[in-house]
Amino acid sequence: MRQTGAAHPTIVSLNPCTDAILGEIAPPGQVLALSHYSRDPAASSMPVARAQRYGTTGGTVEEIAALAPDMVVASDFIAPATRAALTDMGIRVETFGIASTVTDSRAQVTRLAELTDRQREGAALNARIAAAVAPVADAPVSTVLWQPGGIVPGDNTLATELMARAGLASLSVQRGLRQADYLSLERLTVDPPRLLLVAGNERGQRHPALREIPGMEVARFDPSLLYCGGPTIIRAMKRLREIRAQLSPLPRAGGAGGGPATLSASLEVHPAATNFAVGEASLAAPPVNGRGG
Repeated sequence: MRQTGAAHPTIVSLNPCTDAILGEIAPPGQVLALSHYSRDPAASSMPVARAQRYGTTGGTVEEIAALAPDMVVASDFIAPATRAALTDMGIRVETFGIASTVTDSRAQVTRLAELTDRQREGAALNARIAAAVAPVADAPVSTVLWQPGGIVPGDNTLATELMARAGLASLSVQRGLRQADYLSLERLTVDPPRLLLVAGNERGQRHPALREIPGMEVARFDPSLLYCGGPTIIRAMKRLREIRAQLSPLPRAGGAGGGPATLSASLEVHPAATNFAVGEASLAAPPVNGRGG
């Protein structure tokens, strides 16, 4: 437990989203353990090499008790029995919900910085986030973010806000789809966006038909950039801006001016993309499927 007069409280984090923030603002000597998710490349919201500098925990009461932290930070979905047991041991428990906006995310950074007595580091991280999300002046590009299972993010989600700030307008929201609604390949074919962001590698997300949709380009988007806010926002915005900048120009009226520009390997040009009629113009919320306590 914390010694009298200690400068900074010791912390154990049970949630990958708080892991990512703590990895930016507090050192391993203060953060006794991060959740085991942050060492898994498929689940981490921070660089795995950075996570490996910290201890790790599976989140059991016994593990946490052995570490004897001053405080545990977790998601709102922490098991009530775990929370009660930690409280009975005199360990403070602070929970964090899902950040659905940039403002929410920056508020979480500020709160965690105050809890850890790392206000200066928290302010520096928030300044970096603010710089990363500065909106672009370019005309918005009709875009669908297609996640595993064919689902899309809804309005009022972090992913949709970040897309908008990068100059990408959510076509699925414009068509009335809500958070985690299903968007079929058939519907994509008859009502395609200018850009399809594929976040995942399921069989359906690699369907050859995607290459035959006229006027649509496809870019891969790392699903781990959708799980959390905090410093993940910076990496997500960098990727979104990169994709936006690499889009091939639309053909001029009447077909003059021709074909798509050459793009990086991460942005696939569809051979049939020779014409496009501009359609009407989060990180999705992180899944609640056991990722974090």
